Parts: sequence; structure tokens; C-alpha cells
Amino acid sequence: MPKSKTRKKAVYTPPQKAQTVKVSPRWLAPVMVACWIIGIAWIAIYYIAPSFPGMATLGNWNLLAGFGLIIAGVVLSTRWR
Repeated sequence: MPKSKTRKKAVYTPPQKAQTVKVSPRWLAPVMVACWIIGIAWIAIYYIAPSFPGMATLGNWNLLAGFGLIIAGVVLSTRWR
């Protein structure tokens, strides 16, 4: 059986890059979870006890505040590594 031809040129290998591991700040995870918990608690307190001090003055804006905190937690979760 005839011998196959060998490559004369070396195969290209890209240069090695130093990989850096991105680490999230230590404050990120606690703040993220706190935003979720406070947002859910805010909405729950508004529905359970709407006459709670300060809740009655805001009215339906309490929902915006609660969902705003939950959304802030979700936005922070996109930065978590």
C-alpha cells in the first residue's frame, strides 16, 4: 500500500492568552437577595395590612416600590459571576 503524503507545514496554533476569572464583588449577592426579600415583603405587607404606617399614604404606589426592588434584584443578578 502506498504511503500517504505528510504535511510539510506545521499546523497553526493560536497564541495562548492568560485567562482572567471575573469575580463579583462581595456585596453583590447579599444586596441582590435583600432587594428580592424586601420587595416581596413590601408587596405582602401592602396586601395584608394596608393600614400599616406609611403604606396608606402611598396607595397603589406601594406596588411600584415593591416591584422596583424586585427588578433591582434581577438586574443585580445579571452582574453576578
